[in-house]
Amino acid sequence: MSGAGLDKAIAGRVRTNWRRLNAADRTQGVDLARGLAVLGMLAAHLLVIASFDWVEPASWIAVVQGRSSILFATLAGVSLGLVAGSTTPIRGAGLRSLRLRLARRALLIWLIGVVVSTLGVPVYVILPAYGILFLLALPALAATRDQLIVLAAAIALVMPAVQTWLDAFEWWETDEGRLASWLLGWNYPFLVWAAFMFAGLALARCHLNRLRTQVSLLVIGAALMLLGYGLAALVRPASTPADQFWSRLLTADAHSSGLFEVIGSGGFAIAVIAICLLLSRTGASILLFPLRAVGSMPLTAYVLQLLAWALIAGATLDEPGDLAAFRALEPFLPFALGTLVFCTLWALFIGRGPLERALGLLTTPTDSTRVVSTEGPHCWP
Repeated sequence: MSGAGLDKAIAGRVRTNWRRLNAADRTQGVDLARGLAVLGMLAAHLLVIASFDWVEPASWIAVVQGRSSILFATLAGVSLGLVAGSTTPIRGAGLRSLRLRLARRALLIWLIGVVVSTLGVPVYVILPAYGILFLLALPALAATRDQLIVLAAAIALVMPAVQTWLDAFEWWETDEGRLASWLLGWNYPFLVWAAFMFAGLALARCHLNRLRTQVSLLVIGAALMLLGYGLAALVRPASTPADQFWSRLLTADAHSSGLFEVIGSGGFAIAVIAICLLLSRTGASILLFPLRAVGSMPLTAYVLQLLAWALIAGATLDEPGDLAAFRALEPFLPFALGTLVFCTLWALFIGRGPLERALGLLTTPTDSTRVVSTEGPHCWP
């Protein structure tokens, strides 16, 4: 191929990929929110963050702690819901085919998470829990919006107490308990986090591209934030041994899986998704394309960040698992910029993320059982 022909082919591919990521039937706000979640988790890992204080703007970055991963889980539910038909759930043979394909994909995501967890990077990898949450969501793919809202609310209100009770078992400190915690992604406990997954599914049952829906979700998310964080500020159980159960349950602390964290941070996730959907209606959507590119390949972005961390720490630190020493290298800005640049260039010149593409190839039926595709605008997870 001549140089002119090659340039023409590259330009054609860029135009095709640009149209794909800016298509009218693609919910761009979801991509944007996923990109924010990925970079938010990176910030939570790599930045030394002070406690949140409303009167200290420098501390506001603390919102990424815990909330970024909850946003990620909620968006997983949104993605599943969009793949499963959005406001009109698919039924029959198409639903059975989709469930089988997503089950395969969930198992592969779980396996990737377990493998990445062996890299020695001192973070709790979310992917094992992510895969388990996908499996739990499969029976609910055909549920209505109202059914999903009731299910999410019931889990949010009941399971934090169950989780607090389970976490008190000394068995988790045994070798068997630590192994189970690793394999289950217990730092993102599926018993509680299923509430975020089902809430995301419920969101996908709404007309997310409607302005009225977006404004309503922003109001609902803000109300839940006020309720959860407000109650956490008002209700402060005593710290005596007899009250430790209630102290662990009635909290909004990050990664606590406490009742008020579930309510407040769940509301935060809904509000962020609403804001991203609203931004996608404006010219800011074009300016934010690099973030949307990250959100179009979150699995690739997340895994590559951890791989790069492991390689750099192994080459520069005496103890690769020393989080404080790695943070002292001030890696967040290079990692964030590298993620944005890589994902933008890949999305424009290649297309789907490499891991997203690989999952698609490995989980695509090759026979006549293939009824429904998840390769459309909302193909991830």
